[in-house]
Amino acid sequence: MELLKRKILECGKIIDGRILKVDSFLNHQMDVALFNEIGKEFKARFQDVEVSKILTLEASGIGIACITAQYFKVPVLFAKKHESSNMDQETYQSEVYSYTRDKLYKIRVARKFLHPADKILIIDDFLANGKAVAGLIHIVQQAGAQVAGVGIVIEKGFQKGREVVEKKGIRVESLAIIESMSSEGIVFK
Repeated sequence: MELLKRKILECGKIIDGRILKVDSFLNHQMDVALFNEIGKEFKARFQDVEVSKILTLEASGIGIACITAQYFKVPVLFAKKHESSNMDQETYQSEVYSYTRDKLYKIRVARKFLHPADKILIIDDFLANGKAVAGLIHIVQQAGAQVAGVGIVIEKGFQKGREVVEKKGIRVESLAIIESMSSEGIVFK
C-alpha cells in the first residue's frame, strides 16, 4: 500500500535501530483518512473469506479495527490487557509478551462475545515476533471459533512473526512489509 509506505517514510522515526515509532499517525495520534484507506484495503484483501467479527488487542489496534469493520459490516471485539472491575469473570485468556515494553501481559476476552460459529479476522498495527497475534489466535481457538485471517498494518519482515502465524496454517496480509531498518532508513519488501 503505497500511501502507507509514504507516510511511514515521511513521519516514522527509528529508535535504537529496532523500534519504528509511528505515533504521529498510527498508534497515538490517528490519521483517520489513512485509516479509512487501510480499512478499504483490508476489505479488498479479505473479500474472499467470511468474517463475522474483527478481533484486535487494546489499544493500538482498536481504531484500525473499527474503521475496517465498517467495510465488513461486523462488530469489533478487543482483548483487554488489564483487569478491571467491570470485566466479566468468564473469559478466554492468553499471555502475550510485548516487544516494545519488554513485559508479559495477560489478555482477556469475555466468553459471551466469542462463539464457536464465529469467523474471526484479526487486525493489528504491527507484526514483529508474532507474540500478540499468537495470543489472539490462542483465544479464538479456546472459543472453538475459526481464524479467517490476520491483517497487519506494518510488518517487520526481518523478524519471525509471519513465520509464527503461517506455521499455524493462517493467512497473513500485511499492508507494508519492512525488509530492513536502521539509522540509514527503511527498506520495504
